[in-house]
Amino acid sequence: MKILEVTNVDFSLYQFLLPLMRILKAQGHEVIGVCAEGDLLKKVRQEGFVIRTVPFVRSYAPVGQIKALWAIYKIIKQERPDIVHAHMPISGFLTRVAAFLCGTPIIAYTCHGYLFNQAGQGMKSLIRRGLSFALEWCAGKITHLYMTVSAEETKDAKRLQIHPQPVYIGNGRDPVKFAPDAAIRSEIRQAIGINNDKIVFLIVSRLVRHKGYPELLACFIAIAAQYKNTELWIVGERLSSDHGDALDRAFDSAKEKLGDQLRLWGYRDDINQLMKAADVFVLPSHFEGLPMSIVEAMLSELPVISTAIRGPREQVEHQKTGLLVPAGSVSELAKAMAWMIEYPQERQAMGKRGRKRGLECFTEEQQLKKAMQILLSH
Repeated sequence: MKILEVTNVDFSLYQFLLPLMRILKAQGHEVIGVCAEGDLLKKVRQEGFVIRTVPFVRSYAPVGQIKALWAIYKIIKQERPDIVHAHMPISGFLTRVAAFLCGTPIIAYTCHGYLFNQAGQGMKSLIRRGLSFALEWCAGKITHLYMTVSAEETKDAKRLQIHPQPVYIGNGRDPVKFAPDAAIRSEIRQAIGINNDKIVFLIVSRLVRHKGYPELLACFIAIAAQYKNTELWIVGERLSSDHGDALDRAFDSAKEKLGDQLRLWGYRDDINQLMKAADVFVLPSHFEGLPMSIVEAMLSELPVISTAIRGPREQVEHQKTGLLVPAGSVSELAKAMAWMIEYPQERQAMGKRGRKRGLECFTEEQQLKKAMQILLSH
């Protein structure tokens, strides 16, 4: 069969869709990736995949969305795939509409988070969330196969009648690639000049406001003043399509106060190695689907500090594999980080329980098996 895997940006395709594309190709299917052009597509093309590009924009800008709809319509019309598998809210809506207009035999969608579940106040937020729900509801009526990465979203899809048969598939990573390794931990720490006793907090995410960076930076500035033998490692970058104010000033200000206790790694392909060298993973987000970074951290035997929101709260078992705090709370986040510093044995026990839970619930093999069964069942 010919299958189109469609998402919004190159980051999403490379980080989230590529494992599925690989296994589909290995089983003899013709797989074409579709997303906006980006530097990471070079690596995907080097694996032999055909990539078609669409000028997707991650906003509700009417002109940009019409251009993207027309572009994806032309690609589907030309390729005539057996399955169009769409991802992400806006690109997913446009792709499903285009596939419906083209008469595609099977239209599939994987929900990575509902925009109408994002927190926000005021009329603008209410309108945005209402529009998001309306688009999800309409697109659900033309979707044959509907998957979600979060169990809560499966319940939402049923409760809100977005789709009659949503299926939870979860998220997963390779537990061999993401695994603790004391030798690599020592090697990385030695290379950057820190000892094995230093407590390293690690966050891996896009550099955007809703990942909780203002709270995290404010919190760690206070923590670092009290606990000198600590560092915060920030891994990630801001995508060109990300919205909201850039956080450059916040990072610059934090760097001035923290000095060597703050390391900004930028985008990295060796996240699995950095996780081996860290002690605690932290992700104080305001909104998530089912964060892949938390899966990676759990498999790496790191205890997790995150927020009690959709996604993280179904991954992290509070006080067993990590700690969940209210979104936006600097004080509660600081308490959780201080606890991780002051109770090393309990912290390490949390990490071990987290890996066990990751192996039971969040491996790449499990996720891909579920997705393959659904996609190829018709």
